[in-house]
Amino acid sequence: MILTGQEIQKQVEEGSITIDPFYKDSVNPNSYNYHLSPNLLVVEKDLDATEQTEYKEVTIPEEGFILEPHKLYLGVTKEIIGSSKYVTSLIGRSSIGRLGLFMQITADLGQLGNSHKWTLEMHVVKRLRVYPNMRIGQISFWEPFGENDYEYIDLYNTSNNPVVSKIYQEFKG
Repeated sequence: MILTGQEIQKQVEEGSITIDPFYKDSVNPNSYNYHLSPNLLVVEKDLDATEQTEYKEVTIPEEGFILEPHKLYLGVTKEIIGSSKYVTSLIGRSSIGRLGLFMQITADLGQLGNSHKWTLEMHVVKRLRVYPNMRIGQISFWEPFGENDYEYIDLYNTSNNPVVSKIYQEFKG
């Protein structure tokens, strides 16, 4: 069962959901619009799953930053988001998608537990200027069903900065 916007706000106020900072004007009927932090990683070279990803760090200036096609951008939410009670689902906004920005295409499901800033996987089909702190995507919260005594800690859910793929570690013996 998905939480309504009013229920998301109530659960934030009661402490069952973390969204920090929280903006009431970012609440939707069944989601919350999260914001883009100014921290961005740019991946320009071809990738190999067995090797560490090379990237450059960029700070998005107030006047914006142009995303280019054929590059991978890893942003991060401005908000620390999470819950030990509800499952998170992080996606892009349709308004942004209609500008040709694809976000969280393959990794939209969060795990119960840690609250952190989320790495945003971003790719554009046309040049697009983005701005720091703009509402770039939305997160919804789902009530899980069944027992859960498993604490999920992985390679990504403990950082508040954009994180490149660490799949290369799976290839090391």
